[in-house]
Amino acid sequence: MQNFFLSMICFWSSYAIVTVIGILHTVLNIYVLKMKPMDKNSMGEGYEKTKPWHPLYNIVLFSIFGFIYMHSLAELTISEALVTGAVWMGICIIFDLFGWVLIKHPWSLSFKEFYVDYQPWITLIYIAIFLGPVVGLLLN
Repeated sequence: MQNFFLSMICFWSSYAIVTVIGILHTVLNIYVLKMKPMDKNSMGEGYEKTKPWHPLYNIVLFSIFGFIYMHSLAELTISEALVTGAVWMGICIIFDLFGWVLIKHPWSLSFKEFYVDYQPWITLIYIAIFLGPVVGLLLN
């Protein structure tokens, strides 16, 4: 990677914004659209209705930050975009495992809930993150 520090700033900025948007979407569904909230048996209708939107948030935001990162480089190459996408996706997979599965909190999920029941959305999200820098390269 030509500029690992900037790549990480772009990755973590995008990850944080995507997470906040997902949370705000869930809150909007519960409090404005009056959908059922999380309870001890499920994540709730308010969250469930946001799932199809998650890959869209990710492809848009990771592409924007992919563009910012790729645009900053002296030499734009597809190999740089692919390596950056692979690194971003790998970090996300590891961070998600800890942040959403292993570390227990009110919104944490079991391994099955996150990696099996959240299909196809989680796979589409990881593909979107991987493709973010590639789309960013194509937009340059």
